[in-house]
Amino acid sequence: MNYVFSEKAGAFEGGIFAILNDRKLAMEKQGRKIYNLSIGTPDFKPAQHIIDAVAEAAKKPENYKYSIVDIPELVEAVIARYKTRFGVDITAEELMSVYGSQEGMAHIALPLLNPGDTILVPNPGYPIWNIGPFLCDAKTYEYPLVAEKDFLPDLQAIPEEVKKEAKVMLVSYPQNPLGKTAPDSFYEELIAFAKKYEILIIHDNAYSDIIFDGKKGRSFLEFEGAKEVGVEFYSLSKSYNYTGARASFVVGNAEVIKNFRKVRTQIDYGMFLPVQYGAVAALTGPQDVVEENCREYQRRRDALCGGLRSIGWEMPDSEGTMFVWAPLPMGYTNSEEFCMELLEKSGVLVVPGSSFGSLGEGYVRMALVLGEQEMAELVDAIEQSGVLK
Repeated sequence: MNYVFSEKAGAFEGGIFAILNDRKLAMEKQGRKIYNLSIGTPDFKPAQHIIDAVAEAAKKPENYKYSIVDIPELVEAVIARYKTRFGVDITAEELMSVYGSQEGMAHIALPLLNPGDTILVPNPGYPIWNIGPFLCDAKTYEYPLVAEKDFLPDLQAIPEEVKKEAKVMLVSYPQNPLGKTAPDSFYEELIAFAKKYEILIIHDNAYSDIIFDGKKGRSFLEFEGAKEVGVEFYSLSKSYNYTGARASFVVGNAEVIKNFRKVRTQIDYGMFLPVQYGAVAALTGPQDVVEENCREYQRRRDALCGGLRSIGWEMPDSEGTMFVWAPLPMGYTNSEEFCMELLEKSGVLVVPGSSFGSLGEGYVRMALVLGEQEMAELVDAIEQSGVLK
């Protein structure tokens, strides 16, 4: 049979990711060494007390039923974490779990956006931020993030008619792929902007625990008036290496949470109970693993960025996240073509900046997923390859 699929299904293509992966596999079959900096999945193990909590809960038959809701212990753990980590008081009505921020970001558009509504999203930005609005047939206005503005939104430059019609704005710092943080003054300006134009803010805070050079990650909700105008996604994936478990939370405005929860009840039956118990262990247990992960990511950043600068590839240090946003070396103008050449000549696999929006052209994203020694090896491989002309 010749099936006719939806236009939305046809909009999702593998593109350069599939091409790069196919070439990587072919090179590996030839015995080539590949340094894969393309995938942002932590290579650290979860702490043993988290693994033990999941394992013990998984031994109990009663934990295989529908969970329906978040267990009280998990709700209390999130409330306590926000208090101790950010100094923010939240209630049970101001939080809910989701199956990872990726899924949550796609689905939160459902209770917020009607067809034709406008949402403000960053360019460059993580692709999922556009997917939810696309599935709702909403309009996206891409606000630019450029080096000249320190990769911060210029709120005043957004056209007045766009500000007036926008219902939602998505913001994320520290930001993937840019590896940038935002000053306190930005959040204060953002909240005032949201109040003036009655725009709901969604803050993706997946990397608040991975910030470098002695800085402390903040929560959007720490700032006065934030709960009136928005919600925040907080993830256990990167902070606790709990990636495959898919445990994240939406925290903030109670009305948004209530309506999002109603939609969620039509989609699934809650987070698997052993995963919830593992999340409790992560949030309430020793936090030294979170701090050590951050230190290790910084050591890797220093080895990668410092090493590449030493061989003539000029780039700034990442300020946070597990990514480096690197301008193309001198002589290159197309990020996809450069990524293919870099892979062919050096075995180093990175992601073209154009995959994150039109303003990502001219950059590549590198994930800090290899140890210091391998970072030094790949720097040497790039130097020997002749890619840096």
